[in-house]
Amino acid sequence: MNPFTQFVKGVTDRLGKGFSSLGQSDPAKMAYMRNLERQLQSEDMMEMPFDDLRVVVFDLETTGFYPYNGDEILSIGAVRVKGKQVLEDETFYSLVYSDAPPSEEIEGLTGITEEMLQEAPPVKDVLRDFYSFVRGGVLIAHHARHEKQFMSHVTWRELKKTFSYRIVDTAFVTKIAHEDKNLVTLDDCCSVYDIENHDRHHALSDAMATAELWTSCIRDIQQMGFVNLRDVYTYLAKTEYGRF
Repeated sequence: MNPFTQFVKGVTDRLGKGFSSLGQSDPAKMAYMRNLERQLQSEDMMEMPFDDLRVVVFDLETTGFYPYNGDEILSIGAVRVKGKQVLEDETFYSLVYSDAPPSEEIEGLTGITEEMLQEAPPVKDVLRDFYSFVRGGVLIAHHARHEKQFMSHVTWRELKKTFSYRIVDTAFVTKIAHEDKNLVTLDDCCSVYDIENHDRHHALSDAMATAELWTSCIRDIQQMGFVNLRDVYTYLAKTEYGRF
């Protein structure tokens, strides 16, 4: 058993009921530690040096925050990244068909209209095209819980398949690179690196900005001695566990 696995197992054992027992006091930390636990299942990803790591950074625009209460995906945008290079010519974008108009608030925020959605492909086709684009790679998103909830719900509903991808949250690397700053939103994080996002709340534009944020943070943490995702999760597991 490698040191990281031993450490996380030790945390689980000390907590008695495992990570799930944390949810009653702090759901955010609960989700964080569950994600750490899941990463143990993907050894190749964890050990690969950042400069060799191939990822897909993606973003969703949705009608709200609660897929299990009827909120839907409006669009998916994604871009491939290799190491610290954003592959700007390798992108994915699609609107998703809906026969229901978006609310005035969502239309104003995203620029997505009823007419645009009625001309879009159905979600089942969009999902298949997106997974073909991903090709089994590592997924990256900013505050990934939102994306994970929607992708899990819709993938099962439409394709009858479990969403099995690991999603690495950019918040993990920003927490290391800028531990002294309280960076929360994508706008907050991008402002630190002067990353411009000219079309905020457009899924592809936000994915491109998140990709730039990811690569910028990777440069910073490499200078701090971090080599791969295992280093990131080991560090965060130790520091977060110390705060429980």
